[in-house]
Amino acid sequence: MPMIEWSSTLSVNVKEVDDQHKKLFNLINKLNDAMLQRRAKEEMGHVISELLQYTVIHFSLEEGYFDKFGYPDAPAHKAEHVHFIAEVKKFKNDFESGKLGLSIEIMTFLNDWLKKHIMGVDKKYTAFFNEKGLK
Repeated sequence: MPMIEWSSTLSVNVKEVDDQHKKLFNLINKLNDAMLQRRAKEEMGHVISELLQYTVIHFSLEEGYFDKFGYPDAPAHKAEHVHFIAEVKKFKNDFESGKLGLSIEIMTFLNDWLKKHIMGVDKKYTAFFNEKGLK
């Protein structure tokens, strides 16, 4: 059973963004599966790197639209992105150096952060982006 599941309530009504959110959900589930199946550290490290890289791609897409359309809440939203990337990079570095292993607490953090970010922050731009023609 997936740790984190997509539902229509998470949609921001912009297909490109929703598709990327779904990919992030899939990567978190892939990481959770690797942890639960006690896969090799190298394999888990690869999934963590993939998650980090794709998160950067996703945030760049959103922020590009913020800049293009002059989204008024962009500074606060971008700050959340910076904080999350820093947390995941720290986690990745600690994991790779052996200071930290994958745990349910880390998986819960990723799950909770993504859901809360979509529902509490991303949903705020839905009407703005839709008015600019993004659907």
